[in-house]
Amino acid sequence: MKKKKTVARAKSKKSAGAKPASSRNSGAGRDAALCKHLIDLLKGGSAHVQFMDALEEFPPNKRGTFAPGLPHTGWQLLEHSRIAQWDILEFSRNPKHVSPGFPEGYWPKTPGPPTEAEWEKSVQAFQHDLDEMVELVKNPHTDLFAKIPHGDGQTILRQVLLAADHNAYHIGELILLRRILGAWD
Repeated sequence: MKKKKTVARAKSKKSAGAKPASSRNSGAGRDAALCKHLIDLLKGGSAHVQFMDALEEFPPNKRGTFAPGLPHTGWQLLEHSRIAQWDILEFSRNPKHVSPGFPEGYWPKTPGPPTEAEWEKSVQAFQHDLDEMVELVKNPHTDLFAKIPHGDGQTILRQVLLAADHNAYHIGELILLRRILGAWD
């Protein structure tokens, strides 16, 4: 069965899952400083606010509101970010993962969350998958430079950078949206 293209593979295709410890893991594939920098990059906060801070106290009555000149609502940005990050993570560690169709599988169908509980569920899922990506980097068996066996050239390093870059982009969009909606100090 042929897998669909994903955000994780859109530009450069797949990446490498955690591998058993090898001689490579004791050297080039496990640089402690690099791992720390990657974790800091994933968590954010150095060059911009963290993703969770961009969502904190997002007014429920504005989560499904479009701002003039912007194409997405807060709900759409949150859900898109959650789905894309999940896809990048699962591709990185699960050879049987099949990505959603692009682009329709990466965006919610409605401008606003169906319920407050759905918003909270999405926030928690985003944080959970971010924590899982951090754990993948922390795992001493993860060779950051090895090609992902089920990919076509991607590495865990590439996937982590992709997730961090994608999240940072949408943090900026969330902040801009909130500023325009008058919901950001």
